Amino acid sequence: MRDAGLFVEKTIWIDDGYAADINFTGDMLIAKQALATMTDPLDWIVQPTENREKKMLISDMDSTMITVECIDELADYAGIKEEIAAVTEAAMRGELDFEEALRGRVALLRGLNSDTIITCLDERVTMSKGAKTLVQTMASRGAKCILVSGGFTQFARNVAQTLGFHEYYANELKIDNGILSGEIDGEIVDAQTKQNILNTIIAQNNWQKPQTLAVGDGANDIPMIEAAGLGVAYKAKPAAQKAADMKIVHGDLTALLYAQGIKCSDWVL
Repeated sequence: MRDAGLFVEKTIWIDDGYAADINFTGDMLIAKQALATMTDPLDWIVQPTENREKKMLISDMDSTMITVECIDELADYAGIKEEIAAVTEAAMRGELDFEEALRGRVALLRGLNSDTIITCLDERVTMSKGAKTLVQTMASRGAKCILVSGGFTQFARNVAQTLGFHEYYANELKIDNGILSGEIDGEIVDAQTKQNILNTIIAQNNWQKPQTLAVGDGANDIPMIEAAGLGVAYKAKPAAQKAADMKIVHGDLTALLYAQGIKCSDWVL
């Protein structure tokens, strides 16, 4: 650290053996570059102490707050998971136009019984480790928690209620007489929409960017990750990791509580 012009003032354990604060003086960019060369299996973040605890959490859903991509799991019931999952992966890497890829995949679900959504929720959708603790702890401390998804309201509604989000935004699968039509009702919730929702809520509450936290895993999360005070890539695709202030590779979503200096004894479990 000293070789890089960084001087450690003190180390404080947030929770012994799990998370620690290392207070230092020196250039933050140089600190990030130095830490990026580490080979230890650790998640880390370099940030200022001011505005450390956030007033807002805005999060992606699929492969972030839950462990699966809902459209891929729906496709499995239709017998076309492999075909759709390949497109989902490419879209999340930023290799395809998000809206075009989404509409194309949804079209392939035409004719699927809408009851399959309930079955999929029951059988396939699992909350990510630490998700409920993260959301409910932040909410208990006065933060506003928003779920924004390029997936579907038929899933986001349940996930938001289960985890304790205050609001949710997603795409509406069009259903005619209990059958998926292969279309989406209304405007698409895409990367720009996610950023717009973040900026709108900041303005409505007269907050500043440093008071906000955004987390996601795909290319369509990059604008909101970059627009937030703390942008986090959670087990994410390379493009999202590159855009983020912090990437979580080894830990779970409670790492975002440690990032705010909130110790385990203060979590809502």
